[in-house]
Amino acid sequence: MMKKIDIHLHVALEDCARIYNHVKFSGCAAMKEHLSQLGIVHAVIMSLEIQDDAMISNHAAAEIARRFPETYSWFCNIPTGVKEPYSYLKRMKEQGAKGLGEWVTHLPLTHPYMEEIMGACEDLELPILFHISPEPENQYGIIDEPGLFLLEEALKKFPRLMMIGHSQPFWYEISKNRTENEKERQGYPEGPVEAGGRLIDLMDHYPNLHGDLSANSGGNAIMRDPQFGLDFMEKYQDRLFFGTDMANISMEFPLGRWLDKKAETGKISKEAYSKICAKNACKKILKETMRNV
Repeated sequence: MMKKIDIHLHVALEDCARIYNHVKFSGCAAMKEHLSQLGIVHAVIMSLEIQDDAMISNHAAAEIARRFPETYSWFCNIPTGVKEPYSYLKRMKEQGAKGLGEWVTHLPLTHPYMEEIMGACEDLELPILFHISPEPENQYGIIDEPGLFLLEEALKKFPRLMMIGHSQPFWYEISKNRTENEKERQGYPEGPVEAGGRLIDLMDHYPNLHGDLSANSGGNAIMRDPQFGLDFMEKYQDRLFFGTDMANISMEFPLGRWLDKKAETGKISKEAYSKICAKNACKKILKETMRNV
């Protein structure tokens, strides 16, 4: 089993009673032990758009990374309405942020404010890990339509910006779907992946698009049709990242153990396995060498 780097973790400075998006947050010390038990040697904290809580803010994420630099790095978030995104993000990078995420600002990707943020991240060389909202009424996530056509416009307009996709509506597009039903976009499809998925087309045409395999959304996209998932990981091995999306120590997602089993039985190449589990994160996000993995 290879030691892993988790590019998508939620954690608080201390154990946090507050429930955000239906989830309670564990403190960084307890989470550190939980990560170790799962074979995860380093994790990237996703900050939250809400910055009025001392436990889960950009400041808290930076402080966690300062306390446990061997275990945690962090992505900053940007509160809706910041008037000078470039200056704000530049300051966050100077404080140690490795990227922007989890980006959930509830506006269409083609909105001028969203494009200002993407332009700033491109100039500052900050990757963006984004969550697409599953439905218009759901305020958690950026807005795109079935087929991810707004994402395509962004990929074209900002070719030097690393964009890392996440959430059910993003991974829903791995298969050629016969419906644009919003309820299905926020679910976890079962059965074989049908060739011709919109996501495959985007991955083929835009090298700045990457995939976050965390949570049940990313994990389900890979595991629902095992051979397709294995072929997908081999083909895009340089642009996929292992992640969990855990927020407390009661959580564990199945993809990590599934990957380990496939590697042990030779179903996935050692090269693809090592890149997805850790090497891509080291090279593209942490910008460090393989120290503890």
